[in-house]
Amino acid sequence: MAQPLDYRTIREIFARFHAAEPEPKGELEHVNAYTLLVAVALSAQATDVGVNRATRGLFAVVDTPEKMLALGEEGLIGHIRTIGLYRNKAKNVMKMSRILVEEYGGEVPSSRAALQALPGVGRKTANVVLNMWWGLPAQAVDTHIFRVGNRTRIAPGKSVEAVERAIEDNVPAEFQRHAHHWLILHGRYVCKARKPVCGNCLIRDLCPHEDKTP
Repeated sequence: MAQPLDYRTIREIFARFHAAEPEPKGELEHVNAYTLLVAVALSAQATDVGVNRATRGLFAVVDTPEKMLALGEEGLIGHIRTIGLYRNKAKNVMKMSRILVEEYGGEVPSSRAALQALPGVGRKTANVVLNMWWGLPAQAVDTHIFRVGNRTRIAPGKSVEAVERAIEDNVPAEFQRHAHHWLILHGRYVCKARKPVCGNCLIRDLCPHEDKTP
């Protein structure tokens, strides 16, 4: 297993990310903790752009679990049928909404364990909600972050869980809150899977990846 970069290099990398974009934002549209939770749950194996397109109309009429239950599963499907696996996701959103109403008074819980206990909510989804809504330094590792973490050796790991731990262990504390956003945006727009745009990379000189593009 590759060793992570040294502390000074990792700190310089995140200092550059911070200088370029001090307050990076997630790209999923939402109006409150509940709509964020729904949007993230719907985004599994789908793009943020596709989810946003589907949820704009949905969130205009549904912004609480009570309203989601009133809309009903078929009503929800009418809004999200352009999203992959929409039927299974609709079932989970309805089950999740019912639990939120019956067990949490319609509020979204703010612990990882409680979030992960909800239907259709895994660790990554829970971490996104904890980070984006409550500002906790939770690291939501997706395919982009997994790739960037290993390619740059900021956070090498053979599994999602290992990369998550490596980010927590290696990234300086002052950059932890926004670390996953900087990494996901870098992976989405610069450090792409097939054709990384190394010529536009602000950490090119610090990256040990051997197959850099012009």
